[in-house]
Amino acid sequence: MTMQMALEDGLTIAKRNLIKIKRVPDLLVFTTLSPIMFVLLFAYVFGSAISVPGTSYREFLIAGIFTQTVIFGATWTGLGMVEDLQKGIIDRFRSLPMAPSAVLIGRTSSDVLINVISLVVMSLTGLLVGWRIHSSVLEALAGYALLLLFAYALSWVMAVVGLWIRTPEVFNNASFIVIFPLSFIANTFVETTNLPGPLKVIAEWNPVSAVTQAVRELFGNTNPAMTVPDAWPLQNPIIASLLWTGGLLIVFVPFAIRRYQKAVGR
Repeated sequence: MTMQMALEDGLTIAKRNLIKIKRVPDLLVFTTLSPIMFVLLFAYVFGSAISVPGTSYREFLIAGIFTQTVIFGATWTGLGMVEDLQKGIIDRFRSLPMAPSAVLIGRTSSDVLINVISLVVMSLTGLLVGWRIHSSVLEALAGYALLLLFAYALSWVMAVVGLWIRTPEVFNNASFIVIFPLSFIANTFVETTNLPGPLKVIAEWNPVSAVTQAVRELFGNTNPAMTVPDAWPLQNPIIASLLWTGGLLIVFVPFAIRRYQKAVGR
C-alpha cells in the first residue's frame, strides 16, 4: 500500500466519522457546551480570586482554556477506537482492501474538525467575556494552527491508549488520569511562578505550558509586567511547542499503527 492510497482510504474513513457526528447530534452538542462552561466558570468564578500582573485574568485565561479544550478533544480519537473495536466495526474494515494506517489517519483527521468547532465556539464565548486578540491576523491564525497541530499529535497518543483498552468506561478513566495532571500542572490557569518547588519544575517543562505560552504570545495576550520563568521551553515557547508536537508524532504514529495491527489480529 502506498502513502497515497493510505491517505485516500483515510479520507474515506474521516468522512464516515463525520457522518456519524451528524447522526449523533448529542456528541456535537456536548462538545460545544463544554468549552462555554469552562470559559464562563473560570472567567467569572475563579477570575475574581486570581490576579495576573500587567493584564486581566480573562486575557491570561483564554489561551489556557483553548489548550485544555483541544487536549480533551484529542480523547475522542481513543474513545472512537475503543467503540469501533468493541462493536466489531474494525473487523469490517479488515475485510476491505485498505492500508492498516487508514483507520487511524481517518480517525485522527476527523477529530481535528471537532476541535475546530470547539475553538470557534470558545473564541466567540471569550469575546463575550472580554478577551481580545491584540496581534496580527497571521499571528492569530498561527496560534490556532499550533493548537490544532498539538491536538492532532495528542490524538495519536490517545489512539494508542484506545487500542490498549477494551471498554469505553475504562478508557474514560484512564484518559482523565493522564489529562487532568497534564492540563492543570501547567500555566493554563495560573502562572508557574506561583507553584511550589517540584510542581513548578514539572509545569515549566510540561508541553501544555509551552503550547499555552506560545498561543498567548501569538494572540498578543502577554505583557512585559508578567513574570517569564527561566525554563527554556517558556523562554522559547513556539519552538518548544513544535519540538514537542514533532516528537509525539514521530514516536506515536508508528507505535499506533503497530498497536492497531496487533489489536485487529487478535
